[in-house]
Amino acid sequence: QVHLIESGGGLVQAGGSLRLSCSPSGRGFRHYGMAWFRQAPGKEREFVAGITWGGERTTYADSVKDRATISRHSAKSTIYLEMLSLKSEDTAVYFCAVDGQALRTTVSTTRRLYSVWGQGTQVTVSS
Repeated sequence: QVHLIESGGGLVQAGGSLRLSCSPSGRGFRHYGMAWFRQAPGKEREFVAGITWGGERTTYADSVKDRATISRHSAKSTIYLEMLSLKSEDTAVYFCAVDGQALRTTVSTTRRLYSVWGQGTQVTVSS
């Protein structure tokens, strides 16, 4: 069974930064787009950032645009999310996910199109 393992979460002060990582524990996903979603308490899971399988396209939610950078190490099917100028509203569990369709040339922001999910890593921003 394939797992995605997220790391890098924790407690961060407002205005600070963090870098999340996501790696597969089994097979790789070299030809699949990947993304980060997050879920705050009492809220729906929402798209944060995504990257195509080749890394040529990235898409960001408006709430993190200009503060976030998603990147990937394709050979390792590892993705990263760097976020700057963190705000209390960034507090959430962050999940990485794999697109259910290989070789998609655009980034999907739709949760149901992602077929493999990690367990999530908690990010708490203190004000």
